[in-house]
Amino acid sequence: MVTLQWLSSQHKVKGKVPGLASKASNKLVINSAAFQDHITRSLLFPHFSPEDPLWKYKWKSTRKRVEVNGLQTPDQQEETEYVLDSAPPPLTLAQKLGLVASPAERLTEEDWTRVKMRSVHHGDSAQPCSICREEFHLHPQVLLSCSHVYHRACLQAFERFSGRKCCPMCRKDQYETRVIHDAAHLFRHQCATRIQACWRGYVARKRYRELRKSSCPKDKRLRRQFFEAKLQELNDSFVRYCHTDTEAFLSEIDRSLSSSRRVFEQLKRKHVSEPQEDDWDQIHSQVIQRGVKDCPICLTALSIAPEAGSSSQSQRRHTVMLSCSHLFHQICLEAFESFSTESRPSCPLCRSVYCKKLT
Repeated sequence: MVTLQWLSSQHKVKGKVPGLASKASNKLVINSAAFQDHITRSLLFPHFSPEDPLWKYKWKSTRKRVEVNGLQTPDQQEETEYVLDSAPPPLTLAQKLGLVASPAERLTEEDWTRVKMRSVHHGDSAQPCSICREEFHLHPQVLLSCSHVYHRACLQAFERFSGRKCCPMCRKDQYETRVIHDAAHLFRHQCATRIQACWRGYVARKRYRELRKSSCPKDKRLRRQFFEAKLQELNDSFVRYCHTDTEAFLSEIDRSLSSSRRVFEQLKRKHVSEPQEDDWDQIHSQVIQRGVKDCPICLTALSIAPEAGSSSQSQRRHTVMLSCSHLFHQICLEAFESFSTESRPSCPLCRSVYCKKLT
């Protein structure tokens, strides 16, 4: 544009520019002006603001809003997917003339669907962000036209510090950016799954504890513990509802048991019957089979009946056979009975009430 204005001001003759009579010259000048305009717009001042007078178009956001009665609901605002990139500037003269390649067309909804399917197939939303290496969770997430996924804040910081718009993974220039919520959906699903698993575990443990209290297990060790716990519960409830002194009550129970035991022992001793002659013969045979030769009290040899007319008969100590088939010296047994405090003494060996017979 500057070159064309300078040529027009310096060589204007009759409404025509000298040297531009031929079509080739006109085409060369137009191409030069088109290249200069394209360089000025694209390379020298790539960050013109929309208020700059050189720009003759308005930036238009392509974000799609879902409104209800003119207002957007919070849920819809969070779940709506939209493109962050503004509308592209109009084509320069060089691009219109085909001297410079025109920028690629904006992706349609079908293109974005294919890009998103490719990202889902690779599982990018389930992986950490490639820039900060942290999980997405509920943070804003963006999908690039090259199917790579990043945190929105991470991508903006990367673009700000790198000074260019280039994908950190595949190095693709001039990509398009779209806000998605796949990672947030996955995070909510994981949280819901974990909550449900915790709740199911709590319910199962609670039912198991109730089942253990009501049903007896089959294992012997567990069955014993089950009945011990039941008995402990009964004892605790008994003690809890007992209004008397516990120690005195237990002492009274012990005294009653001891007195009852003494009564039963006395009854047992009174009802011991005298063995018959046949019984004594059987007891004697048991003594012979046992082969006892020493007195259990004095630990000396038991006397054996001598032959008739023997001189040692006077020195022989008599032997006593008890109804429990034990043998003692008569003198030893009488001494034992004299030291006993019971009304009817018991056998020194087996502690049973006996009847005795001199042998």
